[in-house]
Amino acid sequence: MEEAEPVLVPVQGGEKRVCPEEEKEEAVPTKKPRVHDNNGGNSKHPVKEEEENEEVEMPKDEEEDGETFADMMKHGLTELDVGILKFISEHKGFSGILKERYSDFVVHEINREGKTVRLDDLSIPPEEEPPEDLDVLTEQQKKELGELQLFKNKEGNVSIEVVDDTKEKRTQIHKAIKTQFPGLETKTEERDTHKFIVAYHAAGKMALAAPRKHSWPKNRGSFCHFVLYKENKDTMDSINVLSKFLRLRPNVFSYMGTKDKRAITVQEIAVLKITAERLSHLNKCLMNFKLGNFCYKNHPLKLGELQGNHFTVVLRNISGSEEQVEQALKSLKETGFINYYGMQRFGTTAVPTYQVGKAILRNDWTEVVDLILKPRPGAEKGYLVRCREEWAKSQDPEAALKKLPVKRCVEGQLLRGLCMYGKKNIITAFGLIPRNNRLMYIHSYQSVVWNTMVSRRIEAFGLKAVEGDLVLKGGTAHMLSAEEAESLSIHDIVMPLPGYDVIYPSHHVGKGYREMLMADGLDIDTMRHKVKDYSLAGAYRRVVIRPSDVSWSVIQYDDPRVSLVHTDVEKLEDKPGPVFNTEGKYRALRMEFSLPPSTYATMAIREVLKMDTSIKNQTQLNTTWFN
Repeated sequence: MEEAEPVLVPVQGGEKRVCPEEEKEEAVPTKKPRVHDNNGGNSKHPVKEEEENEEVEMPKDEEEDGETFADMMKHGLTELDVGILKFISEHKGFSGILKERYSDFVVHEINREGKTVRLDDLSIPPEEEPPEDLDVLTEQQKKELGELQLFKNKEGNVSIEVVDDTKEKRTQIHKAIKTQFPGLETKTEERDTHKFIVAYHAAGKMALAAPRKHSWPKNRGSFCHFVLYKENKDTMDSINVLSKFLRLRPNVFSYMGTKDKRAITVQEIAVLKITAERLSHLNKCLMNFKLGNFCYKNHPLKLGELQGNHFTVVLRNISGSEEQVEQALKSLKETGFINYYGMQRFGTTAVPTYQVGKAILRNDWTEVVDLILKPRPGAEKGYLVRCREEWAKSQDPEAALKKLPVKRCVEGQLLRGLCMYGKKNIITAFGLIPRNNRLMYIHSYQSVVWNTMVSRRIEAFGLKAVEGDLVLKGGTAHMLSAEEAESLSIHDIVMPLPGYDVIYPSHHVGKGYREMLMADGLDIDTMRHKVKDYSLAGAYRRVVIRPSDVSWSVIQYDDPRVSLVHTDVEKLEDKPGPVFNTEGKYRALRMEFSLPPSTYATMAIREVLKMDTSIKNQTQLNTTWFN
């Protein structure tokens, strides 16, 4: 995920409006997956078995049990817990509140062509006019063929007499019917020395049962690409909502990257053989979503194809002087920030995801189950607390599963696996959790190792390239000699994530990898796991990132409830942008910058503020301000 997601003060999402036809269909049981609506309620569809590529559905805020968000977060992680220790700028830090409102964090995807994706057109692309050589049908014939296509023709076929009977003329009519009326087939018949082209349904009424297969024009790209604007919803949740309303499986959608929940985000999505008109209809049905910039292409999107993301961030109630702000942003623009993995990589509860990852890598499957299911202090909902208490008391997966109203969370998936395969087959039971979620745990462990080693690297050598550092040459890691290091800078240096297919720096920081893994009960020389999915090849990651397109301004405002960013939807609706006062009760820093994929905007913001960006710390700041 490219951006971090420190949720500070929960904001209630908009109520979902239901399309009239969808409202009727909702009462009919189907085998669609359970999808949460914008209010956190469940749909009425029964749960189906999850597919390998589906994401786990995370529990919504269904119960508060009298505990405030700040109280829940007091047991959360801080940056120190995950190896985020150093800064590289020299200015004096200052305080500011990140994501006080979700509209304070706006993300625009940068597509593979390098263009910033924006929602600026809600129109539906016009149907292509047929080529001149296909415009051989009269208006009456087109009307009759249209009725036949929709099964409104009682005869079951339409006959067109070929007046100017040549092979070329017949070919044109055959082609025109098949192109302009998908789903129809044609044949030539001779009646009383006259030739007729007869159009009919090759698939009979089955054509209506599978309209995407039988009625998609051959000259139209198979994928409808569109821009999705969303507020306060993550990408997977958004795909689930769109899937529910369109009556589709989520895997017909593709995208280049996942985006934050607590933000306004704009990204490109592609869907297989769904018309722009049908997608556009959702704009009347859903709050906090907008779909537009429709076009048809012959390819889906692939994860990682994007060039990055452009961020517009507002830090409210800043304490820094104009000089501090200027120094901080100049340093960000010219030097950059340490490319740490951000806090959301490690979870928000008292049991960090990297601890589970470490147990997986050690093949300690009893520990894996215990870490995921055991009771814990802090950020927990009532139903999870009851589920964990039942597990601790009885170790009975069926009894614990009954305590969960949402079965598709990680805990529910694991318990269901234990019910099916027993506690002696934990690896198989754990496999019921979707693959992406399982890999999240071991990647989290790699990330905490990387963060820790990079902090040591900065502590030891600062921003200089030194002998034994690594750089990438044509995708291959190369170890620097002392002479080579003199001509390079920290911006060229990479550090490895631990794995069986990487090399490590030759200086003492490189040796620190082996020591850290050994302390965790792991051998750096045996990173291949007996379960192939959990074998870590490793990778390389730049130590310092310099953002591009950096700009900033300090703005004054009086009302903390007012948005300070002019969104794409507001521009489309010709709503005026925010007006900033020359003087105001509060000061905010509005900053814009672009980052490459797999880098964390919150780590750039951390370098500006020189303060802990964890949910735990930010919640305390937010609570203090409002109190």
